[in-house]
Amino acid sequence: MNTIFVHSENREWESLGSGLRRKILGYDEQLMMVCVEFSTAGAVGALHKHVHRQVTYVAEGVFEVTIGMEKQVLRKGDSFFVPPNVEHGVVALEGGMLIDVFTPAREDFLKCENIR
Repeated sequence: MNTIFVHSENREWESLGSGLRRKILGYDEQLMMVCVEFSTAGAVGALHKHVHRQVTYVAEGVFEVTIGMEKQVLRKGDSFFVPPNVEHGVVALEGGMLIDVFTPAREDFLKCENIR
C-alpha cells in the first residue's frame, strides 16, 4: 500500500456483517483514517470502547450517536469526538457513511486486513 497517496478504488472493503463494511484509507503507527459504510437504515455500530482517541465525520446519511451517557442525531457534515475508553456506538437512521480517524492507529484493524 502506498503510504502517501491512497486511491480508494485500490483498497478493498472488509465486510463486518449486518450491513456494515469498512475500508482503511491511510495510516501509520500514530494515525489511521477508515471509511465505514452502513448499507441500510437500522445498521448498528455496536456500543464499544477502546484506548484510541477517535473523531468521526458523517460523510453521508443520518445517525443516532451515543457517546457515554449522551445521545444525539447527526447528519451529513456533522462530526463527533470520542475520548479514550468511553463507550460509544451508532445506529444508522438511513444508509450512510462515516469517516473515522483514530490515534494511535487501530492495530486490531490491521490484523483483520492482513495489510501490515
